[in-house]
Amino acid sequence: MIRYACIGAGGIARKKHLQGYSRLPQVELAAICDTNRAAAEALAREYGIPRVYTDYRELLQVEKPDLVSICTPNVTHKDITIAALEQGACVHVEKPMTMNAAEAREVLEAQKRTGKLVQVGLNKRFTSAAVLLRRLLEAGYFGEIYQVRCGWERNSGIPGTGRWFTNRALSGGGALIDLGVHYLDLGMLAMGWPEPEKAVGALSDCFLDGGGRIRRGYRSADGVNDVEDSAAGVVRMKDGKLLEYAFRWAANIQKETQYVQGLGTKAGFRLEDDSLELYTQLGGTMFQMLPDEKTLPEPENECESVICAMEGSSPCRAPAEEGARIMELIDLIYGASGQWIA
Repeated sequence: MIRYACIGAGGIARKKHLQGYSRLPQVELAAICDTNRAAAEALAREYGIPRVYTDYRELLQVEKPDLVSICTPNVTHKDITIAALEQGACVHVEKPMTMNAAEAREVLEAQKRTGKLVQVGLNKRFTSAAVLLRRLLEAGYFGEIYQVRCGWERNSGIPGTGRWFTNRALSGGGALIDLGVHYLDLGMLAMGWPEPEKAVGALSDCFLDGGGRIRRGYRSADGVNDVEDSAAGVVRMKDGKLLEYAFRWAANIQKETQYVQGLGTKAGFRLEDDSLELYTQLGGTMFQMLPDEKTLPEPENECESVICAMEGSSPCRAPAEEGARIMELIDLIYGASGQWIA
């Protein structure tokens, strides 16, 4: 049995990590930790977890888990990850991996030093459409992907205001680091992880102080709002490839969309809301192709993939090394996006 502990008792812990690991027969839910003891106790009751902690250091020392999930605010990811690795645990850390690239490099050093696994919670990699896309990329179906356009744009989806999501010191940023981490990841993966050279973009915070545009299920508080609610721009790679991006918590648009579109020398694709379309020329005519949904690959189980990687039966599907590359890219974009529109 793999002894498992969850650090953090918020929504992502409940609906993804605990739900996922509780269904795996080789995993024992040993403990849960949150500074809000009542929240931790509520999830402990729901999932039959025997022990509750309010200090993650105590949990690691007493329980000595084989695996921990980290479902806490971004500012804590680095320290908890390194502490868990040094205590002998593998780590499933929620996205973003860290606040910035410098912290990500510290995690990589700790992972190398301890020899333990770190998987980043990039759940968009595990959908049916993303699994199929990865297979087609590996087969060379698209030729060379030379340009990508990606985004996650909401018309009304700010994750509350005045809480840690909108406090740069706790989150590292706004819509870019929250939403962008997923589709920058898929875009870079599609292009084969080219090295970024230059970014040009802009940030805006048009909707944070209005009191509206709050995503359903989230609440606001009387706190700091010093992040962007929108980020858009373009990144040029050293090999000439381009990545265009747009990530918005709120905007005056028709509806929420999540997408990554790739232009290849043989074919192109658009993955939108877990639906994949392919485009190519056959017989001198352009074709738009849709998969038979009944034959799509099954979505991969993110939690099960961690266990398989720990056991050595399959490679890690979202390794820390690639999570660190995304943090390097996000740092570059923030550094180049000094113009704010308020």
